[in-house]
Amino acid sequence: MALTAENYQAQLLELLPPGSVWSRDLDTDLAKLFLAKADELARVDARGDQLIEEADPRTTSEMLSDWERVAGLPDECMDLAPTPEERRQRLHQKLAWQGGQSVAFFINLLEVLGYSGCSITEFRPFRANSKCNAALNQGGWRYAWRINVPGSVVIRTMNATSPCNAPIRRWGDSPLACILARYRPAHTVLYISYGAAA
Repeated sequence: MALTAENYQAQLLELLPPGSVWSRDLDTDLAKLFLAKADELARVDARGDQLIEEADPRTTSEMLSDWERVAGLPDECMDLAPTPEERRQRLHQKLAWQGGQSVAFFINLLEVLGYSGCSITEFRPFRANSKCNAALNQGGWRYAWRINVPGSVVIRTMNATSPCNAPIRRWGDSPLACILARYRPAHTVLYISYGAAA
């Protein structure tokens, strides 16, 4: 807790040498001068307390853009968040995120990103305990997996004003695909199924 100007004034008055010449009465001109000096000392003390708040990315305000620059935000996957609170939340997620490769990790990641009710489908090769009608060789599907994202899908259709190299139709969520591509295991192939039931 920061000290007040009156606290600093009292400390300055206590530093005076002993004797009747150096009165510690608050009505003297010297005490008023010390109060003026104490205002600045209290302001500097309060700024020191604010610096502690700025050292934590969850509570920073003045140094938020510096924290984002150090953390590499905004990045290629997500634009700058509209509010300072959302910016602090993204910053904290970026700095505290540990990563992982389990199904639970990716379901949790999707929950944090606001995609609830998602599921993951893993494609496994034929094994001794597989069902009799399972395919023997799944080829490229051996390391493939799919994230099923429920809900509506944004569909963009080519029109007369679209560039000539634009696809006729495209859908999906580019920031979500970018983040999942960043965190997926490197040897795997990830598919995203939009609008699928969980």
